[in-house]
Amino acid sequence: MPENAYAPGGFRAQSRFSDPSAEPPPEWTAPTPPNGIPVSPAAFGPPPFEEPGYGPPVAEPAPYEPPVYGPAAYGAPQYGDPAYEDPPPYLDLSTVALLGERRRAPSEGWRRWLYFASAKTINLGEGPKTVRRRTLAAQVQRPLRGCYRIAVLSLKGGVGKTTITATLGATLASVRGDRVIAVDANPDRGTLSQKVPLETPATVRHLLRDAEGIAAYSDVRAYTSQGPSRLEVLASESDPAVSEAFSSDDYVRTLEVLERFYSLVLTDCGTGLMHSAMAAVLSKADALVVVSSGSVDGARSASATLDWLDAHGHQDMVRNSVAVINAVRPRSGKVDMKKVVDHFNRRCRAVLQVPFDPHLEEGAEISLERLKPQTREALLELAAVVAAGFVGARRPG
Repeated sequence: MPENAYAPGGFRAQSRFSDPSAEPPPEWTAPTPPNGIPVSPAAFGPPPFEEPGYGPPVAEPAPYEPPVYGPAAYGAPQYGDPAYEDPPPYLDLSTVALLGERRRAPSEGWRRWLYFASAKTINLGEGPKTVRRRTLAAQVQRPLRGCYRIAVLSLKGGVGKTTITATLGATLASVRGDRVIAVDANPDRGTLSQKVPLETPATVRHLLRDAEGIAAYSDVRAYTSQGPSRLEVLASESDPAVSEAFSSDDYVRTLEVLERFYSLVLTDCGTGLMHSAMAAVLSKADALVVVSSGSVDGARSASATLDWLDAHGHQDMVRNSVAVINAVRPRSGKVDMKKVVDHFNRRCRAVLQVPFDPHLEEGAEISLERLKPQTREALLELAAVVAAGFVGARRPG
């Protein structure tokens, strides 16, 4: 063994182990931190949850929300949302929207001839006149709730008041699908029943006598006469002495029966405005048609009728009335019809002119098929103007 083995600075003096009784290093006796040895969170990723004493604090997880399926997943409104009450419009699945509107084949004129001459390969559609007639017919067919009452009157006789009542009622009945009736309220011997084929001798007096027993339309039909246009007429008494007794109460009772079975009731009033039934006629009317002829005295009488209505508290009825200038003669003479039309245009809602027609001059039963095309078109336009007031009907029936 070398002599200097245990010498200071020798091998034994350079041993790796120190004396246990010696003072330990300071880092050995330092207190352990409460959170353990600090470690970088990036080394192990974010902790799955927060637990006191483990890693840095993390945010609380969001509350659990169930998945959304169905239309709500695409943003569709749900029940309770304001948009749910008014959903967006969907594509119209009507026949016209899916297949397109097919052009109607011409029904008259040279267009129809060309359509068949070309073996139905050239279809120009209907002409302007046909389109206009169909437009007016669509206006006449406007829906109506309840019973609508139309009063036709004039102060002067011989202007065609009864003829206008019958032709207007026949036009409405032929175009529309509901029931239309005309009542003869003339205190004198009325001629309205002569405008349709007579089917029964019963009059309005018989209807009032049996009013309590009328429960169905077939019961009323026993007291009326019907023409080819489906217009029904309730005749007045043929005896003038009995007709005078037709009072306002009788007219109101008549309407109470008719309005249960008819959608339109036309009243052919007398030439006087002071007879007993006129007060009830005016109070129950929804529309007023004032008839005038193309003569000077006829226009003055019609204007005097409007003056009387204005003076007796019927201003609204005058403003909503329809004036009809009926040509009872082939020529109007020297009367300036433009000035007559302009006068009534300033006072009434509309003014219509009905041309002279030989069939109406006969004074017999009226057939719409025998009228001239111009006359039928004028009556159709009159019916469309009257139907324009259906929206403002004041009684639901």
